[in-house]
Amino acid sequence: MSVFTPLSAEHAAAWLEDYAVGTLQTLAGIAEGVQNTNFFLDTTLGRYVLTIFEQAPGEQLSFHMRLLAHLAERGIPCPAPVANRRHEYVGQLQGKPAVLVSRLPGSAESNPNLAQCAAIGGMLAELHIAAQTCPSQSAHQRDGAWCARIAVQIEPWLDRDDAELLGDEVRYQQRARPINLPRGIIHADLFRDNVLFVGDQVSGLLDFYFAGVDDLLFDLAVTVNDWCATATGELDSERCAALLAAYGRRRPLLANEQAAWPTLLRAAALRFWASRLYDHHLPRSGELVIKRDPDAYRSILLARRTLDRHDGPLAAAVQGG
Repeated sequence: MSVFTPLSAEHAAAWLEDYAVGTLQTLAGIAEGVQNTNFFLDTTLGRYVLTIFEQAPGEQLSFHMRLLAHLAERGIPCPAPVANRRHEYVGQLQGKPAVLVSRLPGSAESNPNLAQCAAIGGMLAELHIAAQTCPSQSAHQRDGAWCARIAVQIEPWLDRDDAELLGDEVRYQQRARPINLPRGIIHADLFRDNVLFVGDQVSGLLDFYFAGVDDLLFDLAVTVNDWCATATGELDSERCAALLAAYGRRRPLLANEQAAWPTLLRAAALRFWASRLYDHHLPRSGELVIKRDPDAYRSILLARRTLDRHDGPLAAAVQGG
């Protein structure tokens, strides 16, 4: 959501003529994020977000739009895609794929309270359930195999300690991650800055562009690692318990998921440490590029590597106790 592709108000207004959304009033670039170019866009008929995609393949992008439409129809508070006058969700702008989606109310919470942690846990379970009936399917593009490929690419840029840690964790995941966990379409990036609240109620789930089929437990681990981490990377037991209990009331974890929980927490930490290392050492240029600190997820990974499935607070949280 950094601005890699500049866009003038004149170009945006001309592009909007293909949509029944009124005329352009304001256009503002969004600085947060690292993958695509996003703008807040207000017209005479509503408020929208315009996204220009820098990397997403066409078919994958079509899947994301169909998924958003499916979830929005089922009451999940996600951006609803707007079709153009040719009934297409995906258009072309500045020579790149572009979409227009509804802008949702609310604001992100950088320091969520227990009620908000519970709310996102419950909403994630609802998302997983609603996505089960989506007729469109696509593989998760940043799975364990992706982490292994990225690790090879970035190893020459790392110091010895980081290279050894990265390689060791990739090998552990290849050996230890179960292959029989419940699967479905996951969000895969449900960080705090991708969730909007009005009070303690979730009003928006954003940025589905990493979504795809993977272990549902991996999605839960991604969420917990961000929402429940302390400043040093450890898990906050109260926030973790609130989030997991709310998730479990809607989709109880199976016994094999409970057993795999520490491994999936490590897998989720590895995925984001690897991607941040890649963005740090092999960055793309952009007007408002935001780089995420790789060391934050190095600390989270190190903390998760010390967990055991029989750890008291962790076991109680996973089981909803």
